[in-house]
Amino acid sequence: MQRLDLYGTDKTVDITEPELLEAIRKVLSGAGPEVRVGVGDDAAVVAPGSGEIVLTTDVMVEGTHFRGGLTTARDLGVKAMNVSLSDVAAMAASPRYALCALTLSDRVDAAWVMELFGGMREACDEHALWLVGGNLTRGSDLTIAITVVGEVAPGRALLRSGATPGDEIVVTGSLGGAAAGRRLVEGAEHRGLGAAERDAVHRFMRPTARIGEAAVLAREGARSMIDVSDGLTLDLSRLCEAGGVGARIDAARLPIHEGATLEDALGGGEDYEVLATIADGSNASTEMRRTFGVELSSIGVMTEARELVLVDPAGNERPLDAAGWDPFA
Repeated sequence: MQRLDLYGTDKTVDITEPELLEAIRKVLSGAGPEVRVGVGDDAAVVAPGSGEIVLTTDVMVEGTHFRGGLTTARDLGVKAMNVSLSDVAAMAASPRYALCALTLSDRVDAAWVMELFGGMREACDEHALWLVGGNLTRGSDLTIAITVVGEVAPGRALLRSGATPGDEIVVTGSLGGAAAGRRLVEGAEHRGLGAAERDAVHRFMRPTARIGEAAVLAREGARSMIDVSDGLTLDLSRLCEAGGVGARIDAARLPIHEGATLEDALGGGEDYEVLATIADGSNASTEMRRTFGVELSSIGVMTEARELVLVDPAGNERPLDAAGWDPFA
């Protein structure tokens, strides 16, 4: 797919709002029976199930969260949707509906917008949810705000605050791949890449929300959970703060993506893996491999001391700073 450079062009949104909305409706056509009114009216109408509702929203801003010349519209649509879906996964909830509020700059055209929604639809289809509405407007910068509504059985939402000293710390997949992929993309090094490098680029451009994997962890007794969106140590520090506990991480057991560094794994961000704490003897690792083929790595233990500690391969310990992505930096 050809990249669209959003910078230094004279592209405009060459379509009226009603025409664009009608085109978007066609991309998003079809919905489950619980969607009574979808895209096209003042608001969507849905018939929720019998569980509790989980709500989350995320905004991606051009120049802060992405650069137009480094991504395709379709990849950006997939990523924007999965960023919010990852928060639903962290609550062990199932996604049901999504809304998109889109600010269009004068540097994109209608074809680009349709590709963006095509990527969103792709992510929605993967996770069985419906994009049922939103808002379109014009502005100086391109922004994509995604709200996702999820559902979880009453009292079964998995919070950050449930960790207990002695809990095993586990993480899905690998860490640092997105940071390594970002370097490759920003360096425009896209030709002649090996399999691991291509996978790193994919992880950065098109992350996947661990919806099903989080459900397995919850079923197998996870006590707390958070998604690794801003960096392992920063997100782990948030989990520790919520539970009033600390953590001891074994560097030798971290599942570092091939081509990534230890620093990438600890603070690179945008991996969108799931970090959880579980009691000893959990069957989660076996279930994860059997059901999804995704590795679950045990990387440390929760402690009573309210501090983060990293143990290097030689057994030496050092304090671990809570480093990661900061949109205000």
